[in-house]
Parts: sequence; C-alpha cells; structure tokens
Amino acid sequence: MRFQDLGELPGTVLLFGGPYSNLQATEALLAQANGLGLARDHLICTGDIVAYCAQPAQTVALLRDSGVSVVAGNCEIQLGAHALDCGCGFDEGTACDLLSVKWYAHANARVDDEARRWMAQLPQILVFTQAGKRVAVIHGGVTDVARFIWKTSPEVVFEEEIAALRAVVGAVDVVVAGHSGICFSRQIGGVQWVNAGVIGMPPHDGKQATRYALMTEGTVSFCDLTYDVAAAVSDMQQAGLTQGYHLGLRDGYWPSEDVLPEELRVPLADRRSPAQEGFPEVLASG
Repeated sequence: MRFQDLGELPGTVLLFGGPYSNLQATEALLAQANGLGLARDHLICTGDIVAYCAQPAQTVALLRDSGVSVVAGNCEIQLGAHALDCGCGFDEGTACDLLSVKWYAHANARVDDEARRWMAQLPQILVFTQAGKRVAVIHGGVTDVARFIWKTSPEVVFEEEIAALRAVVGAVDVVVAGHSGICFSRQIGGVQWVNAGVIGMPPHDGKQATRYALMTEGTVSFCDLTYDVAAAVSDMQQAGLTQGYHLGLRDGYWPSEDVLPEELRVPLADRRSPAQEGFPEVLASG
C-alpha cells in the first residue's frame, strides 16, 4: 500500500472526509480553515472527493489546487482506474447501490484524465505525529478501502484493521478514518479510532450542518460546517441528480438509510421533516 509520512504537525490539524462533489461545502471548509489560521499542510482529507452532488470536476480542482493532503478513497481509486462503478462496497440491490449508478455516471463523465492521473497516485495511508502521538489517516479500512466501520461495530472489526495498519506503517496511537459518513471516536485498547465525518452530506441527524474534526495537541473535537445548502441543491436539480440526495442536503436525512446499522437509523415518525417519505417512489422512478 502507498503511504506517506507528513512528519510533525504541531498546533491544530483539520481532518475531513467526503466532499462528495459538494463544491459549496468544500469552499466553506477551506474558508473555515482560513478563519482558524491553518496552513494547507495542516488540512487532511480522508477521501471520496467525488460522489453524490453535482460538481465533481470543480470540487476536485479546488482541492488539488489548495494543497490539502488527500488519502485515496474508493471513488478516487475507481475513477483513477477508469472503472465503471464507485466501488463503495454497497450490498447489491440496496438504495445506495441503485442510486450510485446515476451519480457515479455523472462524475465519470465530468472528471478529466489529468484529474484521474492525480487520483491514481494518491496515498492510501497518511501518517503524521502530534504531541507525541503517531496518527494514521485512512479511508474506510486497510483490509478493504470501502469497509463500513461504525461506532457500533464489533470491537474485533477495529482490532483487525489496527493490526493490518500496523503491519504496513508500524505503531500508531490514533487512527483517523472516513467512508461511513458519521463522525465518532472510540477507544480500542491503546488506540483511539476517529471517524472525522464528511462535509458533503449531513450525518443523518435532521440538520443541514455537516461535520469535520480538529486535532489539537493530540485531542480531537468535532465541529459543524455550515454552507450554502440551497445553492448545492439547485446545482443537483439542474444536473438531474434528484433521486433523493438533494433532499438529504436540505432535510438532513439520507435517502439510503439501509446502509446504516439498525441502531443508527431514524424512524420516519421521529424525523423533523417528512420530505423523504416519498423516497421509494423517487427511487422507483430513477
């Protein structure tokens, strides 16, 4: 596996995942970093720059030009290889699987060869040190880049991934991951596992704000990111990406809840907005 050591990163490091072709959220994230006075070498993305939203080429270009460090997500790996699907690890026939056909085709038609070459050479693991802690940044897992790991996953899942990671990079104190889209922190033996969340889609909580993480002197905190949701939704509508994720940006609930473990799902009766009650019809109509 390709990995890169970024060396010592003192002060504060901003960690984020899943821009998901959401240009407005990505612009807001970089503006937030500027407001915090963070240099670009203190920003790290856990991958999946491209996914559900309408501006894949522009989002890739913005992050490439920014100098932010990026770990290869499954979407980068697939686009870099000119593959015909996202490689997201969705179970066949699920909402995520069915909906991915359209948004991946949209991205695949718009990402140029230069961007694909850049994606193909991205590292799969980044390592840095802060406050005496050695931190490794990955996408989903080491055994499987598209492995879904949740805060409720069995401890053995984390142990398998930590062992696989150590076999590649040696000792680690903190693992920062992405892919599954909901931020959390969990202690596994002597290792802290952190999912930094994603900025391109809210964490299925009924709110529009997305999430990112800050690591300061070895301590992690999670932060809200607000951005121009209406503009992002409008872009998706104009692009014909109206299968439900545009509603997710607005109403804060995923149209693809079936990817979540049962304990992380939100019954329709408990949701603040009933806007996605019509989602099965949206899916059926494509």
